[in-house]
Amino acid sequence: MAGASRKPKLVLSTDERTKLEGLTRSRTAPVRQVQRARILIRYSAGEAITEIERTVGVSRVTIYKCIDKALAMGVDAGLADTYHRPKEPVITEEARTWVVSVACTKPKEFGYAAELWTRQSLANHVRTQALAEGHPSLKRAAKATVHRILGEQPLQPHRVTYYLERRDPDFEAKMREVLLVYQQVELANRQPPADSSLRPVITVSVDEKPGVQAIANTAPDLPPVPGKYPATARDHEYRRMGTVSILAALDLHDGHVTARVERRHRSREFIHLLKDLDAYYPLECTIRILLDNHSAHISRETRQYLATRPNRFIYVHTPKHGSWLNIVETLFGKMARTFLRHIRVQSVDDLIRRILLGIAEINAAPVVHRWKKFDTLLVTADEQ
Repeated sequence: MAGASRKPKLVLSTDERTKLEGLTRSRTAPVRQVQRARILIRYSAGEAITEIERTVGVSRVTIYKCIDKALAMGVDAGLADTYHRPKEPVITEEARTWVVSVACTKPKEFGYAAELWTRQSLANHVRTQALAEGHPSLKRAAKATVHRILGEQPLQPHRVTYYLERRDPDFEAKMREVLLVYQQVELANRQPPADSSLRPVITVSVDEKPGVQAIANTAPDLPPVPGKYPATARDHEYRRMGTVSILAALDLHDGHVTARVERRHRSREFIHLLKDLDAYYPLECTIRILLDNHSAHISRETRQYLATRPNRFIYVHTPKHGSWLNIVETLFGKMARTFLRHIRVQSVDDLIRRILLGIAEINAAPVVHRWKKFDTLLVTADEQ
């Protein structure tokens, strides 16, 4: 029979015992904490070290360390790991800083073919250049070592995040002009005239969606079968037959869409859209158009047509790289989510017919698209 331990008895308060018992029943606490809680409870109950070793399933060294810390510094210390560093770190801070500086460059600057570092390629470069750069502690640096050094920052040189450079020096002014138009439309829509033909200014948002592909199946789709095939089955192969562009004008007052589907996107196609708008709206009103700076919108051919309709059209340009300010983009998003999604056709003409049918369905139940964020205008007003 094992003898009693010569160590002092561990006395637990009611709160400490409750805490330890809760840890022994926990399914989320670390395994080591659960084991230490069991050790301390059994030792406080007077169990021998040999019995605790057999029951808990850990070594005597582990049991003694846990009990000694609890007797010396309390139960919490007995549950926790003691921080220790057996020796000073081999990799110096200067070496770590050098690795970070290399990670903030591109491999091509060192004569490599790659555009971005990977953990492995960076580790290979660090090992080969460590001695020459005066960091011998890195001459055997592995991929995991580089990973830990970068993780302290953190740095992820293998990843790319995109941003949009503002290349228009008048971006803020043009953005405010567009937002003011949306605000005017919002106010006008709250008190619309009894007769829509009496509206002096009609505001439409215009843009193009190019590159809509006419794709045909090489084998027929297989419909779902209840209890057997829950989804439509489609052959992986397909045929490309060309692309078309959707030119659309979204009425910001009633949601009506004036659109054309063209095989090409030039000035003459855009002029056809302007003529459609001219024919659709009453002659007494002015058509205010929100649009970007595409060459077809401001070409000589387009300006010549606009000159034949004086005071009929007013342009409001979105800033360069500010297409997100054009609310017609929400219309194109709706098309992409509905009738353009997974579309398969037999020819380009079939694609044109299907798109026009989808636009007709939108016009059968039009939805007014609204701009709701006017924070920039409020900030500008406060500054003034």
